Amino acid sequence: MIIRPARIEEAAGIARVQTDSWRSTYKGIVPDDYLASMSYEERTQGWRTGLSSPTRIAYDFVAEDDTGQIIGFISGGPVREHDPVYKGELYAIYLLQEWQGRGIGRRLTAALVEKLLQAGIDSMLVRVLAENPARKFYEALGGQLLKAKPIEIGGATLDEVAYGWTDIRVIQVDRSKDIL
Repeated sequence: MIIRPARIEEAAGIARVQTDSWRSTYKGIVPDDYLASMSYEERTQGWRTGLSSPTRIAYDFVAEDDTGQIIGFISGGPVREHDPVYKGELYAIYLLQEWQGRGIGRRLTAALVEKLLQAGIDSMLVRVLAENPARKFYEALGGQLLKAKPIEIGGATLDEVAYGWTDIRVIQVDRSKDIL
């Protein structure tokens, strides 16, 4: 298992993980027709654009298995909506379902936290659907539940919650040698 910075040529692999993870994680939460309409091609183009943008400030890491297949990713950077306390944001973290529960999410988070700290960002928040069973992951990392708000996805109104860390140095993660 290798955790390393994402490359533009991996946009399709990242898009596959994102799409497949949405379909498995949000089944029964997000409308089925929205999940079915998600396109690998559209997500790939979005990742190509983002990963190649000279003005985008974000830190993207992938997890790859022993065969070099992308099985997870994390993306984060400066907070997107101004917040007086939290300066960084974990934008997205997804793992293929069969790879969940093995500590890979923690290792991806470690890579992002390290990069945020190098950039002078020492606080972070993440937004997650309230019904997402993976939100326990953020609680296990010490995230404090901050607020909730309604959002719209695929014509459905869903609750989104935010977790925050006022000091991301408290996130204790095994920084194994395989984090590059």
